[in-house]
Amino acid sequence: MKYFGTDGIRQEAAKFTKDFINSIIAGLADYAGTDKKVLIGGDTRESSEWILQDLASTLESLGFEYASVEVLPTPAISYCFYEMGFDFAIDVTASHNPYTDNGIKIFERGPSSGIKLTEPGCEAIEKALEEHKTINTISTTDRASLHDEAVEVYKEHLLAYIKEANFSNLKIGMDCANGAMSVISKSIFEDLGATVEVISANANYGQDINANCGSTHLEQLKSLVKENNLDFGIAYDGDGDRTLLVDREGKEVDGDEIIAILANYLNLDKIAITVMANQGIINWASANNIHAEITAVGDSNVAEAMRTHQIEIGGEQSGHIILPGEPTGDGMLTSLMVTKVVAETQKPLSELASIITKFPQVIVNMSATPEQKANLKTSESTKKLLLEYDEKLKSVDGRLLVRPSGTEPLIRITMWGNDESAITALANELKDKLGETL
Repeated sequence: MKYFGTDGIRQEAAKFTKDFINSIIAGLADYAGTDKKVLIGGDTRESSEWILQDLASTLESLGFEYASVEVLPTPAISYCFYEMGFDFAIDVTASHNPYTDNGIKIFERGPSSGIKLTEPGCEAIEKALEEHKTINTISTTDRASLHDEAVEVYKEHLLAYIKEANFSNLKIGMDCANGAMSVISKSIFEDLGATVEVISANANYGQDINANCGSTHLEQLKSLVKENNLDFGIAYDGDGDRTLLVDREGKEVDGDEIIAILANYLNLDKIAITVMANQGIINWASANNIHAEITAVGDSNVAEAMRTHQIEIGGEQSGHIILPGEPTGDGMLTSLMVTKVVAETQKPLSELASIITKFPQVIVNMSATPEQKANLKTSESTKKLLLEYDEKLKSVDGRLLVRPSGTEPLIRITMWGNDESAITALANELKDKLGETL
């Protein structure tokens, strides 16, 4: 698809013009009709404010019934719209991207929960965007925000999920990425008794989201945890659908380790992971007679594999974890579950994470145009080059993955192996040669 990537529509914020938003809603109307209820909300980037306003005026002009929850994490929006009786949710966010980008994720009703917009809906919107389908909009009428109600609905869900948990002996650092988690995360952990030190928790619309903070920039959180002698730290991304952790020594605990910790705690015999997973979790699963279903990158691919193979937990190294009974990733729920394991076992996070032995891994990003990303899959010279580096990696028991990003103008080169300096050199060497080839 031209506009929908691995996680909705994501692009430079300036491209979300009124006409572009008109076309999105016109496509949604073509797919579902206008006799539907739509819940809208989003993250804290400055463009989210005016995109939400334009969405409201377009929805009202077409006759949709709608309401807004304003700033709220993606998992909360995807849960609440279903529980609160809405047919669709439109979430305005570009997740971990910088404030200059934005995006739209759309959820619809599934059999028992909210699910990401299915392919027919995406195709209808793609068609409307291609045809530049627009409408004449009217000014919106004032209506009450459902933010507070949605927060309570989501909190009830989280507390019911983790059941009886007591965090009263834990001191936790928290980085909210100046994003949507800023409105809710601290209070939930404090309600469960934890002492919480929070950074990067600006919940106002602006330019601070993900700026040297959150799950993509752990440096500040690592310092906070070590300097304040905290038990561990939690970092969310801008929209809160993923989380990464750091132990008391400031060492990162990523999605692979989180999956292993929770699968072990829940005594599960199957996991779903992506091709980006570290070799360490694959080896751990094999050694413990746990089936590891390996999927393409993207939480939708993980979710599909989980449904198909009756797998209860899965996710990505980036911290996007889908827990038992949940339709999509939830950074808050994931962090609560890991904290529950720490509290119940009374083991430090570092000990829990040591369940897997990670291989050295290097990720090198290469700026790429849409044409270069397309050529990556079709160019014979590129295929030959990648085979050459596959062969080189055999000397360090390594493997290679080169893929276009589904959300950013990048090609990602990932290498694993038993010699970090060797794979680092090979990854940078491949980046240079790939740039020449493409």
